[in-house]
Amino acid sequence: MTESVETMGTEETPAPTLSLQDIATTVQIIDIVSKRGGFEGPELEQIGGLRSRIVAFLEANKPADADAPEGSVPEVVEADASTDGE
Repeated sequence: MTESVETMGTEETPAPTLSLQDIATTVQIIDIVSKRGGFEGPELEQIGGLRSRIVAFLEANKPADADAPEGSVPEVVEADASTDGE
């Protein structure tokens, strides 16, 4: 008795994607961790530079429509430069 082997079409796994919302969330995470003192002094320059590049990317790629639908990229609010000693 011979067994037949059925081959299914080659199913490709879709490549992972990032939405602008995911990228905006990254900026929020950086801000939260920074406020909580999660970064050491020498790391702050690189992290600040990364955050600035991400914000610039988001600004350059945000929807042109002022009445963007819900679920669109939220506006990234710049962190307050003043500290309250926390």
